[in-house]
Amino acid sequence: MGLLMKIFTWWDGATIGTLIDSARHGEHVGTDAQGNRYYRGRKPYPKGHPRAGQERRWVIYNGANDASRVPAEWHGWLHSTFDGVPESFLPAPRIWEVDYTPNATGTPRAYLPQGALDKGGVRARATGDYEAWSPDA
Repeated sequence: MGLLMKIFTWWDGATIGTLIDSARHGEHVGTDAQGNRYYRGRKPYPKGHPRAGQERRWVIYNGANDASRVPAEWHGWLHSTFDGVPESFLPAPRIWEVDYTPNATGTPRAYLPQGALDKGGVRARATGDYEAWSPDA
């Protein structure tokens, strides 16, 4: 990604300003399996702020800024559910856990139910349990 993209765009990673602010006012606390980096502020929120005295926490995405890319354990840390870095709280992975898959909405891989316009728009006929509303009735 070129320098101009870093200066003027925010939807694919962080801007130069965010990176500089994170380096100046943040402390890197960890990185998840997708390469997203997590930070905490060196100073708590100031007096008068609704979260005064609490620690500021944020993520810099490795790639597209998509909140669904934050794993559950880091989501809990970002929202101050617990104080320690998630690696110290993680249980062993379960056999049924699957890896992250991106949200496919708006892509050719999106789920389309039967009768969707993109699938031809033909839905199953009513089975008799439906009666159309009429304003005269």
